[in-house]
Amino acid sequence: MNKSILLFFCAAVLAVGMASCTSSPEEQADQAMNNLIKELNAVGLSVAVVKDNQIVYTGAFGTKNIEKGTLINTDDIFRIASISKSFTATAIMQLYEQGKFALDDDVSPALGLTVRNPNFPDIPITYRMLLTHTSSLNDTTGYFSLDVIDPQKTREIWRAYNTYAPGTQYEYCNLGFNTLGTLVEIHSGERFDRYIDQHIIKPLGLHAGFNVDDFDRNEFVSLYDFEEGQFVEAPDAYLSRATELENYLMGRNTPIFSPTGGMKIAPKDLAKHMLVQMNQGTWNGVRILKPESVAAMQTPYEYPDGRIGEYGFAISTTSKLIEGETLKGHTGSAYGLYSAMFFEPQKKFGFVMMTNGYEAKRGDNGFLTIQSEVINALYDIFIK
Repeated sequence: MNKSILLFFCAAVLAVGMASCTSSPEEQADQAMNNLIKELNAVGLSVAVVKDNQIVYTGAFGTKNIEKGTLINTDDIFRIASISKSFTATAIMQLYEQGKFALDDDVSPALGLTVRNPNFPDIPITYRMLLTHTSSLNDTTGYFSLDVIDPQKTREIWRAYNTYAPGTQYEYCNLGFNTLGTLVEIHSGERFDRYIDQHIIKPLGLHAGFNVDDFDRNEFVSLYDFEEGQFVEAPDAYLSRATELENYLMGRNTPIFSPTGGMKIAPKDLAKHMLVQMNQGTWNGVRILKPESVAAMQTPYEYPDGRIGEYGFAISTTSKLIEGETLKGHTGSAYGLYSAMFFEPQKKFGFVMMTNGYEAKRGDNGFLTIQSEVINALYDIFIK
């Protein structure tokens, strides 16, 4: 489909009397993205492209807020959902580099509560297991409070665990990453949002954050769920936490920031965070992680029986998104937002896309059609 969009654009150029399709890549991308949001029934779309280790293109298309009739621009901020996990994992690896813990340490002593699958009480749940979604935790009982895994708070903690042994199987788990965010706070002595700001966001010069109240609310792109044939705004995406922060308890209330999904950022700044992963922990002369930590994040988990998964530490590996390319990255979905961040670290290209509302359909490759079509169109224009 992406090739047909480019052919359509070239045909349109020829139709107005030009001798050949000589438009710039930026013009081709603008046209292709505008066509896609119409064809795929998306509210709006914002993207960034990295080529040869540089951000070579940013674009914003469609509607920022349906009710106000405003349009998205490239500076506008999205809540990016699960790509946020890559910031939390980066923070964990920074603290690991400082010797605060080993990746295979039991997380219980730091948390001050016994984190154990009741079916396997002798198997510690480790930092590595939480990072790779292999801890046997699940999201059945929710993930915005650690009470669900605290035996002193909840009698039925078994409901938060699966029946297989920790470390032996994969199940994507938001509770695990909210627990990791709590551990960032415990090991650093800094409130989670402030740690991310001081040790990742500010050093990279990003305009981003986990605390919604740090932003001018006019910067936010409204998010829309598609319900019964129409787009319905999801205001909880940018819900203030000011009241909860008045009685904030360090090392316990961290999930209110949603380390699993609460980062707010524009695609062009997310691309800079992506460039850290593409360049062994450094971007623009600023070192965020050691090369060994980046390698660990991007290396798929190896199970005890020798199986190799697709997920590392908040970075997955896929050959299903672009034919002939093996990419690293992550997707996100929440409140009607669908996002993707994928890159090829050796060839030094990558893509970020975010849509604030979309009639979600999934392709045979496991990705949403808008993720596949947008990224493949940008790949064909700028990389291929």
